[in-house]
Amino acid sequence: MTRPRLAVLDASHGNEDTRRNFRRELDADLVEFDVTGGDVPTTFDVDGFVVTGSRASVYWDEPWIPRVKEWASGAIDRRLPALGVCWGHQLLADVLGGEVAAMDAYELGYATIERTTDDSRLLAGVDDTFTAFATHSDSVVELPPGAELLAANDRAIHAFRKDDVYGVQFHPEYDPQTARRVTAAKRDGEATDDRVDDALDSITAENDAAACETKVLFGNFVTIVAGQREAAAKEGIAGDVATD
Repeated sequence: MTRPRLAVLDASHGNEDTRRNFRRELDADLVEFDVTGGDVPTTFDVDGFVVTGSRASVYWDEPWIPRVKEWASGAIDRRLPALGVCWGHQLLADVLGGEVAAMDAYELGYATIERTTDDSRLLAGVDDTFTAFATHSDSVVELPPGAELLAANDRAIHAFRKDDVYGVQFHPEYDPQTARRVTAAKRDGEATDDRVDDALDSITAENDAAACETKVLFGNFVTIVAGQREAAAKEGIAGDVATD
């Protein structure tokens, strides 16, 4: 069977770290779209999709954001599995009827996060308490109707699921190089110097090794996509038989 074909909706404003990281972690055939540059898919000829992080907020008045929401909604209606990371997590929650709002202060650096359920295909292989890098000033404050909370800490909802749509607030794709660059860039007034310094101090080999555990979710998601594609193919065959 051929590898799953995934659309990657790159909302990073052309950040090379984002492209490199998702290409490395996703073992699938990727079709990449620079959505901040206006390159939004026009068809749904993929097996699933991934939405990356972004420096934007999902509630900003920028012309590309409603287009991404509209396409994502259409893809979900067609039962395409989805994975959103950070901004992507927030976008999928918003599309499904949840609520996203600004936080009182950045969550920045390696964070300790708790799984809230054992029943999660996406987080299979991740410890009940795990370490991950987080950088966000918005969060999902209300889950979509019917969604299941998968992980959280005292700062934010960090993972949810609704059917085959998944969101994670943390960044499983990050490497130390990305974490340092993103953190240092917050000195422009987005975060206090003390918070930036603390986050930079947290970028250690020990924390990176611990956070690598979460990378398993990319393989889990590809497996979910492959399973959904196989099930859809069987339904198609069954439908053909039933109508003959």
